[in-house]
Amino acid sequence: MHFERLIALLELIAAAGRPVSVAELQRATNLPRPTCYRLLQTLAQHRLIAAPNNDGRYLIAERLIRIALLGTSDSDICQAVAPVLRKAAAQLGDTVFLSRLRGGEVEIIHAEIPDDPTRPYIHPGLGRRPLHACSCAKAIAAFAEPAFQQQLLNDDLARFTEHTKTSPADIRAELDAVVQRGFAECNQEIETGIASVAAPVRLGNVGVTFSVGATGSARKFSTRYREKLGEKLTRMADEVSGAIQLCNLTRGE
Repeated sequence: MHFERLIALLELIAAAGRPVSVAELQRATNLPRPTCYRLLQTLAQHRLIAAPNNDGRYLIAERLIRIALLGTSDSDICQAVAPVLRKAAAQLGDTVFLSRLRGGEVEIIHAEIPDDPTRPYIHPGLGRRPLHACSCAKAIAAFAEPAFQQQLLNDDLARFTEHTKTSPADIRAELDAVVQRGFAECNQEIETGIASVAAPVRLGNVGVTFSVGATGSARKFSTRYREKLGEKLTRMADEVSGAIQLCNLTRGE
């Protein structure tokens, strides 16, 4: 019964789509006022709801939103963002891809290729990417908790090419640069002749658990091209964020 009451309150707060007062929740549930207060305090203590204005009106908190996002399958997310990535791939003439943080690792979960069959392209492949050497992973790691970043720096940092950075100081400096400019780069750090750029995808106040990137030949991906591409991907990340959040809101309807 206690658990059911907690769930009922969460559902009411989520459905309201606005800050909800204790009085409103008490009337909607017919719970005794002290019981309603106690249940809300329990939810707040576990960071599932919050009163951002300290006025006794509650919203769903970041922790619960993060839990919901973690439960959204790759297939649902890929289906939601595919149109955005497909449009970008056609406009850029490069392969555009989406990456996701899961279990302390970053994986590329979807990629869209250019629609012009006469133009060459590079496909990044799917699956895990090294946190210290791939743009999509750096774009996420740069905004991660300090403990996560420290764990990254403590790991065995493999050298894939002569361009791979393996010094903790160099990697720390690069992550700081990602935060300042808003996007990450990989210039032949995983494979000679291949470069990529990626931008963090911010989901409201939940944090960065996704990134969107593009990859191509190092010859095409000059310093200037990577800079311009980073700016475009940063803007596109807002579209990707909206698609992911809408997918999460409509899941199960």
